[in-house]
Amino acid sequence: MTAKISYDSVEVGTELTAQSFPVTRATLVRYAGASGDFNPIHWNEKFAVEVGLPDVIAHGMFTMAEAIRVVTDWVGDPAAVVEYGVRFTKPVVVPNDDKGALIEVSAKVAVKLDDNRVRVDLVAMSGDQKVLGMSRAVVQLA
Repeated sequence: MTAKISYDSVEVGTELTAQSFPVTRATLVRYAGASGDFNPIHWNEKFAVEVGLPDVIAHGMFTMAEAIRVVTDWVGDPAAVVEYGVRFTKPVVVPNDDKGALIEVSAKVAVKLDDNRVRVDLVAMSGDQKVLGMSRAVVQLA
């Protein structure tokens, strides 16, 4: 696969389609099984509260992976993401109810780089809190 977006068709400020990603306790259990990360802060409310968290929280890497989906869906090829980094600023708190939490992600092209690459800046929110800071991806375009 290759990127479906042409470098020449993209301008600084181009907004990618924003997406929302629901997260429930069941989602966290499935992710824990797939990743091997069974830290009880991700599934045991009593433990999470005892260590000072407001409730069970989503895995940081899960949150990071959900956010980059906005970019990979836009570009059409996950391999086109050549760099990706974030700072974890706040946890995604996942209550034990029928709703869970929602990770809302927006992104835009911040810089056009050499060699048909662009830097995309992402904003990931849950509730009223920014959960990822300095969330940036470098993407190889066609």
